[in-house]
Amino acid sequence: MKCPKCGNDNSQIINEVSTSGKDFSASKGCCGAILLGPIGLLCGACGKGKQTKNNQYWVCNSCGNKWRV
Repeated sequence: MKCPKCGNDNSQIINEVSTSGKDFSASKGCCGAILLGPIGLLCGACGKGKQTKNNQYWVCNSCGNKWRV
């Protein structure tokens, strides 16, 4: 892909992955186990609050320009 700033063909795509939120909650797992048994343990500790976000953009290796397609 050509750089829109300098027109060079030497560019690469960058994929950034970021996560936010809680992955595992021991307190929710224990409460779920008390209320619903073994299935409650799994449901309480499954980490539904975790969010994954992908960002993709191109970077020119010659001038360092970053852009999205």
